[in-house]
Amino acid sequence: MKKLSKFVDTRIGFFVLLVVLFWFKTLFAYFTDFSLGVEGPFQFLILIFNPLATTALIYSLAFYFKRARFFYPVIMGLDIANTLLLYLNVIYYREFTDFMTIATMTGYSKVNQGLSGSSLALTNLHDVFYWLDIVVILVLMLLRKIHFDPRAIGSRLAFAFTSMSLVLFGVNLAFGEMSRPQLLGRTFDRNYIVKYLGIDAFTGYDLVKSQHINDMRQSATKSELEKVKKFTDKHYAKANPQMFGIAKGRNVIVIHLESFQQFIIDKKINGQEVTPFLNSLYHSNDTYAFDNFFHQVGQGKTSDAENMLETSTFGLPQGSLFATLGSDNTFQGAPAILNQRAGYTSAVFHGNVASFWNRNNVYKNLGYQYFFDASYYDTSGDKATGYGLKDKLLFKDSIKYLQALQQPFYAKYITVTNHFPYDLDDEDKDPNFQTTNTGDSNVDNYFVTAHYLDQSIQQFFDYLKKTGLYDHSIIMLYGDHYGISNSENTSLASVLDKNADDWTDFDNAQLQRVPMMFVIPHSGGHGHIDHTYGGEIDVLPTLLHLLGISSKRYIQFGTDLFSKQHSQVVAFRNQDFVTPHYTVIGGTVYDNRTGKEAKLTKKQQERIKKDHELVNTELSLSDSLNEKNLLRFYNPKGFKAVNPADYNYSNGLKRAERIERKKGNKSTSLYSENHDQSTENDFSTDAPEQNHSSTDSNRIKITNPDANNK
Repeated sequence: MKKLSKFVDTRIGFFVLLVVLFWFKTLFAYFTDFSLGVEGPFQFLILIFNPLATTALIYSLAFYFKRARFFYPVIMGLDIANTLLLYLNVIYYREFTDFMTIATMTGYSKVNQGLSGSSLALTNLHDVFYWLDIVVILVLMLLRKIHFDPRAIGSRLAFAFTSMSLVLFGVNLAFGEMSRPQLLGRTFDRNYIVKYLGIDAFTGYDLVKSQHINDMRQSATKSELEKVKKFTDKHYAKANPQMFGIAKGRNVIVIHLESFQQFIIDKKINGQEVTPFLNSLYHSNDTYAFDNFFHQVGQGKTSDAENMLETSTFGLPQGSLFATLGSDNTFQGAPAILNQRAGYTSAVFHGNVASFWNRNNVYKNLGYQYFFDASYYDTSGDKATGYGLKDKLLFKDSIKYLQALQQPFYAKYITVTNHFPYDLDDEDKDPNFQTTNTGDSNVDNYFVTAHYLDQSIQQFFDYLKKTGLYDHSIIMLYGDHYGISNSENTSLASVLDKNADDWTDFDNAQLQRVPMMFVIPHSGGHGHIDHTYGGEIDVLPTLLHLLGISSKRYIQFGTDLFSKQHSQVVAFRNQDFVTPHYTVIGGTVYDNRTGKEAKLTKKQQERIKKDHELVNTELSLSDSLNEKNLLRFYNPKGFKAVNPADYNYSNGLKRAERIERKKGNKSTSLYSENHDQSTENDFSTDAPEQNHSSTDSNRIKITNPDANNK
C-alpha cells in the first residue's frame, strides 16, 4: 500500500491512476447503461481495450505542462471533462438509445429540454459511480493525502506517452477494421464506432465530420443539384386519379401525436380502450388510415418528423436538421407551397417556447405565417408540464387564434402531454381508466398520458363539428416517433402478449409503426384501413395530391401513399429498412411472416441488395441536399423562394384578425363567418386547470433553453 501511495504521488503514477479509474467507469457504462450488441470473444476483447488508448492520449497532454501548479489542474480538468462527456452520453442514451454528436452538443441550448426537462427521471442510483472517484481524489488532494510531484516530465518522455497512446489507438482501429471493414468510411452505426473505438474517438470523429459538412456548404455548386433532381424525378409516383383532389380547397388541420405508437390503437388495458376516440376515427368511413406506417426519425426526434412532414426530405444522420442547419437552410415546405399554389394561410399552435428545436427560425424559412407558441397562452400554475401547455388547454386556448385565420388555412397542432417521462397530475387522470402494472413506470404511465391525449383530441373534434370547420377540412393525425424506447420494449412485451425472453431486433423494428390517418368528411364514405407500407417521408406528396396539387415539380424523396407507383421500401435513418416482405436490421434480413432470420434465394438476395441501394441512395442524396443547402439553386415553376424576413411572430392575434380586402375580397375567417362572434364558447373541456388562478404559487415554468444567453 505504501509503495502504491508513493507511486500515486508521482506524476506518472497519478496519470496511471486517473486513466485506470476512467477506464473502469467507461466499462461500467458499456455493460450497465449502453447496449452495444457485442458478439463473440473478439468483439468483447476490443470493447475492453478501446477506452485505454484515447483516455491515455487525452490525459498525456498534461505532461507538457512542466509546473506542478499547472499539471495537476490540467489533468484533473481533463478527467472531469471526459467524465462529463461520458455521463451526458449515458443520460442521452437512456432516452434516445443513441450517442451525443457535435451537432447535438452545439444545438444543446435549442434542444436540451429532452435532457433538462426530464433529466431527473433519467438518472439512476448507480450514477454516483461516475463521479465518486473524482470527489474522493479532490478531497484527498485537499487533505494533502495525495502530494503534488514537483519533478517535471521531460518533453521526450511526454512525447513518448503521446506516441504510445497513438500506437495503441492504431492497434485498436486495426482490430475494429478487422471485425467491421470500412468502419469509419461507411459509418454503419454510431453504436459500432463506440463499440470498437470508444466515446472519445467517436466524438473526435464526429467533430471532423461536422467540420467537413461546414466546408461542403461553402464549396457546393448548382451542378450538384442535378443528381438529386434526376433521382427524385425518376422516383416520383403519379397520383391515384380516384384520390387526387378529393380534399381540394379544404382547410388542412395537422395533429401531431407526440410519442404515439400504432400499437396503442385498438389496445385494451384491463378491458378498457386506451384511446377510444382515436379508435373510432381509425375505423370511420371518413378516415383513410395506414397500419404499416413507420416513423423515420433520427436524433432530431420530433423535429425530424416535422421536417419530413413539411419537406419530404430526411433528417440528418447526426443531430437535428432544425437545430443545426434550419436557421439558414432553404426549404420548399408545405406552408409556402400551399400559400403560393392555393392561397393557404399557415399557422402552428404549440404550447412550448418558440426557441425549442429552433422553431422560431425554421418556421420562418418554411414559410409559416403565424406561430402561436407558449407566449400566447397562460402556462402558469399546473397548466403546463416541462414541455409546454397541457393538450386540453392548448386546443381550448388556441381557438381565439384559429377562428381568426383566413380560410383555407394550413394549421398544425403539436401536442406535448404524451411525452417522456409521461407525468400527469392526478387531477388530469381519468379515475375510470386503470393502466398496466408492468413494474416499469414509463410503460405504465405511457398509457395514462395517451388516454389523456385521446380525450383532448375528442374535445377538439367536438368543437370542429359544432362550428362547421369539420365539414370543410381534412384532418391529418400522425405519430411523430416512438414513445417506449427499445431498451424498455421488453417491459412492454407482456402487454403485447409476447415473451420478453424471445424479444429481438425484429420486434423493435415492428414497433416503430406510428398512426397515419387522413380524416376527410363527406368524401364518399370510402375510408378504409390501408396496408400499404410507408413512412413520414411520404406525407407531403400524399397530402398535396389529396388537395389537387401536383408534387412533381418539387424535390421530394417520398411518394404518394395512394399511388400504384408508391415505393414500399421504408428507410430508417440508420440505413436499416422494412418492406412488406422483409425487415433488414444491421445487415440481418428477417422474414416478416415468421419474425425469424430469412433464408433467401439468389433472386431474393438481389432484390434485397437493390432495396438497400435505394435506401442508401435516397438517404445520401437527401443529406447532400440539406447539408450543402442545394435548394438555394433550385426554383421550380411557380415557386418563389421564402424570405424569412417577411414573418414576425409577435402580435399574431392582431395580425390574424386583420381583414385582407385585396381586390375587394372579404374576410374568410371563421370569426367573420360567425358574424364577428367568437366561437370560444363552442369549445367544451373538462380540463380542471381552466378554473385555476394564474397566480398559483405552484407555478411550473416552461424552460427556455436560450434564457441564459439573452
